[in-house]
Amino acid sequence: MRVEIVLNVQNIDVSFPDRSRRSFLGRMPEISVLHKVNLHIAEGKTIGLVGESGSGKSTLGKAIMKLCNVSAGSILFEEKEITGMREEEFRPLRKEIQMIFQDPQSSLNPRQKVGKILSDPMINFGICNSREQAYEKAVNILERVGLSSNYIDRYPHQLSGGQRQRVGIARAISVEPRLVVADEIVSGLDVSVQAKILKLLKGLQEEMGLSLLFISHDLSVIRVVCDYVVVMYEGKVVEEGDCNDIFRKPSHNYTKELLEAIPLPKIEKDWL
Repeated sequence: MRVEIVLNVQNIDVSFPDRSRRSFLGRMPEISVLHKVNLHIAEGKTIGLVGESGSGKSTLGKAIMKLCNVSAGSILFEEKEITGMREEEFRPLRKEIQMIFQDPQSSLNPRQKVGKILSDPMINFGICNSREQAYEKAVNILERVGLSSNYIDRYPHQLSGGQRQRVGIARAISVEPRLVVADEIVSGLDVSVQAKILKLLKGLQEEMGLSLLFISHDLSVIRVVCDYVVVMYEGKVVEEGDCNDIFRKPSHNYTKELLEAIPLPKIEKDWL
């Protein structure tokens, strides 16, 4: 049986202007951030994208979301070439590709209550025909992410970090996407809150059949939620494979260094 590929990234390069070397005349020099990166995500699967800060993993997520331009290569979503699409062409697909951001404090509008934050996308993409219907659906979505209906009338600043991230997840799934890009979504949370958010996300992914690109610098987090791991270093993919295989027998020295950096508890010999 053929496994449908939801997203196919083929040999993409991404470069940004190097403002530190701005010249008075001529074209501004560029810094190459991604180099010939390939990635594919099958339907209902979770791909972990891991690497240290500056490795290019968040840039890849932004390129998939069309939040930055691709210099070369192509990105196909459901076999549609989206790399060169104008915004008006791509807008209907934004419903299908959603992102959960690292910092929910800055990604949620501080002037809007949770109800409006969740209902606006459903109205804009035609999922709900009225504000009342959207609010009713928003309450149901809040309950799915572990928040009661009381949160519908709260502002983001009235929520804890974990609660704000749950709202970010609720907003992403409210439009029933096929692909979700989760960019370092637990890095700023306490360990106990991290575990709850990861459990929630994994449950929603299985329940909705979502394809998920999970970006993190922490391999211990990747191991909890991912089926397949892609390791990035200096803008390149240096290793990839099934999650269990990568953890059992990494082949690249950089992957070995990441694994060795996972903090482990020190066990006292007489702890029993």
